[in-house]
Amino acid sequence: MIRTWTASIVPLYEEDFYRLCYGQVPSFRREKADRMKGKQVRAQSVGVWLLYERMKKEYGIEADTAYNLSHSGDYVLCSVSTERHVKVGCDIEEVKEPNLKIAGRFFCPAEYEQIAGEKDKVLQQEYFFRYWVLKESFAKATREGLALGMDTFEIMLGNPSVLVKQPENYPERYHYREAVLRGGELVPSESGTGCTESGEYEPEGKEYREDAGGGAYRIAVCSTDSGIEEVRQADFLKLLRVHTG
Repeated sequence: MIRTWTASIVPLYEEDFYRLCYGQVPSFRREKADRMKGKQVRAQSVGVWLLYERMKKEYGIEADTAYNLSHSGDYVLCSVSTERHVKVGCDIEEVKEPNLKIAGRFFCPAEYEQIAGEKDKVLQQEYFFRYWVLKESFAKATREGLALGMDTFEIMLGNPSVLVKQPENYPERYHYREAVLRGGELVPSESGTGCTESGEYEPEGKEYREDAGGGAYRIAVCSTDSGIEEVRQADFLKLLRVHTG
């Protein structure tokens, strides 16, 4: 089973609360945060590890079990596996202006063509960031990250999205789940149910599209375990009380 939590790090922008959280993470993580410049990146580093520690405690996860961390803007994300010998990767990205040069350089031709050929700018934005988090989460699941090469595997957007081309070194069957954060809340996404059967893709509804960007985040989880649960939203104010209680 793959469980995923996301949380806002905005409370950690307050120095006193940051210090409380800082005291709850291991020394190596504190040292890493100390080397960073900027309130947000320090809060991301401390917050994402605290989220991981709380999930381990909540689910009785052993230290050698697979996990993955991600952060973007005001949010952090953590995926953990309850089983050994499972691969898992996750990614969260704040929705901004899509960079077509990046898509053209690093994505597969079919992926780039779908993005660049879309005349609706909001849909183009949706395609770009869906591809980005889906590709990043797979690359992280392999543990190679961006060194794998974003054009060595191809994704078809759908409900759920599926891998249609994989690197020879990673022939396992991978599964996806996607989610959307909008206005600080997780909202239903028509993409991503945790299985890999191909389905015809239809763009998301008007309600989401009218609010694209402006605090929206795209999330993807990828794993060799088909049991990817829905993403849950956590609260650091509550997590710290439980963690220290």
